[in-house]
Amino acid sequence: MMQELKELRVSNDAMNDEAELQRRMAEEGYLFFKQLQSPDKLRKLRREMMTAVQQAGWLIQGTDPMDGIADISMQYTEGDNEYSVGYASAYKLESFHRSAHWPEVTSMVEKIMGKPIMAQPQKVARVWFPKYTEHTTPKHQDFVHFQGSFDNITCWAPIGDCPIELGGLAVIPGSHKVNRVLDHHFSLGAGGLVVDETVHDDVNPIWHSTNYEIGDTLFFPALTIHKALPNFTENKLRMSLDNRYQVIGDPIAEHMLEPHGPSQLSWEEVYADWKTDDLKYYWQQFDNPVVAMDTSFGEKGFAEALELARAGNEHALYAVKKTVKNNPDAPESAKARALLAEL
Repeated sequence: MMQELKELRVSNDAMNDEAELQRRMAEEGYLFFKQLQSPDKLRKLRREMMTAVQQAGWLIQGTDPMDGIADISMQYTEGDNEYSVGYASAYKLESFHRSAHWPEVTSMVEKIMGKPIMAQPQKVARVWFPKYTEHTTPKHQDFVHFQGSFDNITCWAPIGDCPIELGGLAVIPGSHKVNRVLDHHFSLGAGGLVVDETVHDDVNPIWHSTNYEIGDTLFFPALTIHKALPNFTENKLRMSLDNRYQVIGDPIAEHMLEPHGPSQLSWEEVYADWKTDDLKYYWQQFDNPVVAMDTSFGEKGFAEALELARAGNEHALYAVKKTVKNNPDAPESAKARALLAEL
């Protein structure tokens, strides 16, 4: 059953008013624009990325990749080794990485932040299968995953029309004003961590989203509570851009200097077939302090998964088995195997 959602506020009226953009972001914790990005450019990118995942078997062979008709038997999610095979095929595309540097996006981020900015190297695409709703990205704050600075900006945009039933992004306006990282707990879904927005007196848990159209773009800072909506369609793959931007000179977490983990790629592998060199290792020209990744968020979530699995929680047991299957040599897998043997 679909929850009640309020409409996102459209800020196209303030696109050229830097002070008003900054005021709205400070007050509401997000900015949403209709058709900020070129639909034609995004359609071209969609064809390239959907063709790549079709060749990996994620779409029904013989269908138009623009339609995104998923092969339901190939349902995977981040953390599955099988997911990495298809994801890497799209992740290596030069056009995908270049899209994060499109001036219509970077110039808007500079207006919002009021300072020179940099797109973080770790670009992210989200590709979600239908009829797989238990693995929908849970409610969270981006800081627990991407870190660096509370001021970092996430830019999310669908690569194609994304009505509510396909599973766009939803946010809680003003939730960034907590000005702290809230407690996150074990969950299925990308990132594996969820926050309960209803237990905090300083969060008004009213969700906003919209029927996104191609070109629509959503920005929000690292503390805004948000989530993906479930993909309730019969057979459509949902694909989106999900990138981060920071002020030049602000700290960056070390893992954000590497390709997105689910791709299982090195930069050399990402760059192997690129036609140009201008974006290769571009971030090395900037003097951003590199800070170690805080692993405590993930460690807490995994410890909770072990305890929940011991108590018979099916989602936690699934996650524990998945850890052993997909990353057998990790220290967490030794703990997971010990628990499974105990059970």
